[in-house]
Amino acid sequence: MDTTIKTDDTWTVAGRSFRSRLIVGTGKYKDLEETAAAIEASGAEIVTVAVRRVNLSDPKAPMLQDYVDPKRYTYLPNTAGCFTANEAVRTLRLAREAGGWNLVKLEVLGPPPTLYPDMQATLEATAVLIKAGFEVMVYCAVDPIAATTLDELGAVAIMPLGAPIGSGLGIQNPAMISMMIEQSKVPLLVDAGVGTASDAAIAMELGCDAVLMNSAIAHAQHPVLMAKAMKAAVEAGRLSFLAGRMPRRMGADPSSPLTGLIR
Repeated sequence: MDTTIKTDDTWTVAGRSFRSRLIVGTGKYKDLEETAAAIEASGAEIVTVAVRRVNLSDPKAPMLQDYVDPKRYTYLPNTAGCFTANEAVRTLRLAREAGGWNLVKLEVLGPPPTLYPDMQATLEATAVLIKAGFEVMVYCAVDPIAATTLDELGAVAIMPLGAPIGSGLGIQNPAMISMMIEQSKVPLLVDAGVGTASDAAIAMELGCDAVLMNSAIAHAQHPVLMAKAMKAAVEAGRLSFLAGRMPRRMGADPSSPLTGLIR
């Protein structure tokens, strides 16, 4: 039996290789103890940090680093809560000054209630950040044309939303995400909208390199248990993608041959 898939199936972004294909957020939990326990259970190696909402520098207040060791996990600063390109760029410059982080996640949101990616502002910020030497993973609309532009600008990962942020609606446009995967020259990750384990498995079965989530775990009735479920779902979905599903057909296909039956 070939076990290579199980033992050597890594993915790479910006020259960094990871075994876990699940990226998790660090916000929305009831406290930092629960945050740490859920991240541990998820098996994630990358954690996102909302720079504008998390204490990274005030030693007198509770600090994420005391619970989620930055030597063990790759911190991915993001621009959650930014609504303009300038705001996002300024936030990530501050993150680099505070922690030296160069690999970052960019998101520039449109107004409520959709909080849909503002692609014009996103493209503007991407260009500025790449020119400044950042390695930018970009949250974006489910739009293959915009994804191609991000590729050309030099984004290190493309991250289309599965559904609106925090909605838990799951993968709403799998066909278009599949098209984006086929054309992308860099890793493509579903980011936002995952609600339960089956959503994560679907994303991986489509061929995504990884899945990013926060609310699906943090807002579950039992976050640590859900983190375990998401870990298993991502692994199962990846194995299913590598295995290659059976063809779909409109009619039945008997599981046993119909010839040579005893009459």
